[in-house]
Amino acid sequence: QLQLVESGGGLVQPGGSLRLSCAASGFTLRYYAIGWFRQVPGKEREGVSCISSSGGTLTYADSVKGRFTISSDNAKNTVYLQMNSLKPEDTAIYYCASTTKATVQAMCAHGAVDYWGKGTLVTVSS
Repeated sequence: QLQLVESGGGLVQPGGSLRLSCAASGFTLRYYAIGWFRQVPGKEREGVSCISSSGGTLTYADSVKGRFTISSDNAKNTVYLQMNSLKPEDTAIYYCASTTKATVQAMCAHGAVDYWGKGTLVTVSS
């Protein structure tokens, strides 16, 4: 059974950092493009950052450029999202997702994915 499991969310003060993890089971991540998305209740899901299967192409939403970094560890079958300089507006449920059928640009811009994780909550508040 293919699964994506997010972890690492929590409560952090503005200016703080968190690292989210997306662990895959039942399939090998390095053959998939992987993306991080976030959603606030009442708003549309937003593509935050996506990475190609080769790791050579990365995309970031303008709102997180320079603060967030996506990376992958093939040995651990895990993709990470390092989030620094967090702001209250980063508060959301963060989801990871995978696809073999879309470019990272299409994945992040249009949510073109095959599998979703269940999400992890990030709250940025003092």
